[in-house]
Amino acid sequence: MTKVSLILPAYNEADKLEHAVERTTEELMKIVSSFEIIIAEDGSTDGTDVIAAELAHRHAFVRHLHSDQRLGKGSALKKACEEAKGSTIAFFDVDLATDMKHLEELIHSIEKEGFDFATGSRLLTESEVKRGLKREAASRVFNHLIRILLRSKLHDHPCGFKSFKRSSLFILMDEVKDQHWFWDTELLVRAQRRGYKVKEFPVKWHQGTTTRIDFFNDGVKMGLKIIGLWWELRRK
Repeated sequence: MTKVSLILPAYNEADKLEHAVERTTEELMKIVSSFEIIIAEDGSTDGTDVIAAELAHRHAFVRHLHSDQRLGKGSALKKACEEAKGSTIAFFDVDLATDMKHLEELIHSIEKEGFDFATGSRLLTESEVKRGLKREAASRVFNHLIRILLRSKLHDHPCGFKSFKRSSLFILMDEVKDQHWFWDTELLVRAQRRGYKVKEFPVKWHQGTTTRIDFFNDGVKMGLKIIGLWWELRRK
């Protein structure tokens, strides 16, 4: 079995994808002897699909999963995980907002340290983060609510830098209901409730230049996601 499957979720990332694959390949070759890179291309309209197909043709270890219509980040990740061949499965954002020096810890947390799930964190004391005050405040409020209402011990749930033990992930994955950006947050909450070993470690992270947030609408959506999961879990 392939040791590591690294998933790059991609929606309209034509200007970033090739660089992300090159950097990922460079780092993975230093860490593991066997790997694959899966581009989970989710209904892109800017030519990302063409670039992904060309990269898959160029490199035997690159696979391109295409969707004609946008599935949402969570559904695209789930589909890629189901197709993955690795005993360790990881993903991070194509903008490489998290410093790639942390990739070794992300993988070794599962491969060598025996954790079931691992996630980078922008909200630990040792983390080095560059982002605007509004985004920082929104992130802290969102994560604080999850810690209080959903009884999570983690500090930064949606950080796009995560890894999973294949067997543990596949037990939980079908329980996760969200299909979009809340998918991996819900996964981590459920993993803790089931007693899996989850590691959170500090990372160096910078805000992507294309990131946009509607603080009112997105804030309402975040709140509804948290309340919805809280309501479901409290009845169990």
